[in-house]
Amino acid sequence: MLRAVITAGGRVDGAFAAAIGTPTKALAPFGAGVLLDVVLTAVRDAGVGEIAVVGDGDVAAHLRATGVRTVPAAADGATNIGRALDAWPDGDLLYAASDLPFVDGAALVAFVAASRAYDLTLPLAGGAAYERAYPGAPAHVTVLAGERVANGSVFFIAEGARAAVRAAAARAFDARKSALAMAALLGPALLVRYALRRLRIADVERRVGAVLGIRAHAIGDAPPGLCFDVDTLDDYRYACAHR
Repeated sequence: MLRAVITAGGRVDGAFAAAIGTPTKALAPFGAGVLLDVVLTAVRDAGVGEIAVVGDGDVAAHLRATGVRTVPAAADGATNIGRALDAWPDGDLLYAASDLPFVDGAALVAFVAASRAYDLTLPLAGGAAYERAYPGAPAHVTVLAGERVANGSVFFIAEGARAAVRAAAARAFDARKSALAMAALLGPALLVRYALRRLRIADVERRVGAVLGIRAHAIGDAPPGLCFDVDTLDDYRYACAHR
């Protein structure tokens, strides 16, 4: 059985919070609803019926009439990752951020189908495809050994891999936005390869698999909508202008 969990505990402040009228990023106005609604709709359209959302009291109030279960959010992201992974007692898990303004059900269906042979996956969109989909968007493309990719904010976690992923989740969360930090987390050999601009996606896959004892894989040529997330006010303004 595939269940889903969406993390909606991210907070913003300053100009970003002022612009969206809330410190809760998932509740940023978007179209006729909020950012979180886009992800919820996509997950439902992908055929996933059991959904939990990690969020604060405002998120719970927003979801009260929807039947979606809310898991109380903590003050820090690493703890929220753990709560998300514990949201369901068993089953495969589709794990998604709440700030994916261009995600849709078809993209999630394709991602899950491509993930079934593995224990842990994330989507990677080709850099050129990402930039064609979102021309002029804030930079989000990473270069690894000459390959340009945009990393996704969705994960597939097979039931048998959940304990291993749970043990490494906090450290991975802290390193997730930096290829350098991720290389350092995975050990000196990969850090050296990164410094020499020779770190490949396959190197990361093998190392994650060896450390966690699971089959880890990056799903290449993924739909760009799985890879555009709203980290900054500029990201948000771009998404609003191009929805």
